[in-house]
Amino acid sequence: MSNAEKARPSRRATLLGDRPGSYAIAKQVRISATKVRRVVDLVRGLPVDEALATLQFAPQAASEPVYKVVASAAANAEQTDNLRRDDLYISQAFVDEGMTMRRIRARAKGSASRILKRSSHITVVVEPKESKEA
Repeated sequence: MSNAEKARPSRRATLLGDRPGSYAIAKQVRISATKVRRVVDLVRGLPVDEALATLQFAPQAASEPVYKVVASAAANAEQTDNLRRDDLYISQAFVDEGMTMRRIRARAKGSASRILKRSSHITVVVEPKESKEA
């Protein structure tokens, strides 16, 4: 087998295929994936402008990094594919677990307990509304 046969598909091909649109990924965000998923579930399927307005006023701390990823995905679509921001909606949004940093907290009698500082990877895919109907 040659290297060409083993090659994985590109990330764009995996997320979008032949459809127009763009994506953005934020890696190693220092908030646990479960907390970020609560915020991502609010905006999945919404138009980009409405999602940004929702995230701007959401009280959760995870709304700030999700806002940045959605804004970045919309800007990528405007720059690379010449799409209008008004026509975009969030077609996919998901959160994966990132690296977990392990720290130690001193306990009684010389023992220690572990502190898990979790992180997450946030992925947002935006597409124009016309491709949703097709």
